Amino acid sequence: MSNAPRARVRRALKALLDVCAFVAVSPAIAASAAEDRLLPGADSIFACCAQLMAWLPGDPGVVARRAFYRGTLEACAREWYIGFGSIFTHRRARVDQGAYIGAYALVGCARLGAGSLVGSRVSLLSGGSQHELQADGTWSPTDRRQLRQIDIGAHAWIGEGAIVMADVGAKAMVAAGAVVSTAVPPRTMVAGNPARFVRLLEPPTPGRTEHEHAAGL
Repeated sequence: MSNAPRARVRRALKALLDVCAFVAVSPAIAASAAEDRLLPGADSIFACCAQLMAWLPGDPGVVARRAFYRGTLEACAREWYIGFGSIFTHRRARVDQGAYIGAYALVGCARLGAGSLVGSRVSLLSGGSQHELQADGTWSPTDRRQLRQIDIGAHAWIGEGAIVMADVGAKAMVAAGAVVSTAVPPRTMVAGNPARFVRLLEPPTPGRTEHEHAAGL
């Protein structure tokens, strides 16, 4: 069998698996939809189902999680990846084609642009104003009215363990462990806590190694 027929067979099998997964998780999708209709703004059933899906292992788990979120998020592409232990904590999220989420990530109200890469143990928070200091000196619980959908630009890369509460531009890079509280421009690398500018990112020049390009040689 030549490459073209094999590719068609793979695509057909993948589509069939996606349909089967969608049917399998449809009770969870229906329960989450009913909660959203009857109790606008409530996320308890959605969160419970998301947590259950997070612990399904292997490729079947990836397919099941993808199907569940296609049926529950604001918008969700067909082709993307979400690793073991990762969950969306709110329905108010969007996933574009080719996005990747590593293991044990927490995604709040966020839009993941096409081809964006989210490393393992990353936290994408719903903005930076979820709590406020009250008159008695205590911190308020999460105020859903203050949640903001942050934007992770197309082909941006969020390194392992980073905490992000602001927009990240297209093709930008957030280094591992960084804490991002202000917007990151496109094609910019930031690192540290709080995250600070490191350098502008440009495609490597032919004939130079990545190290030479980074060093400006």
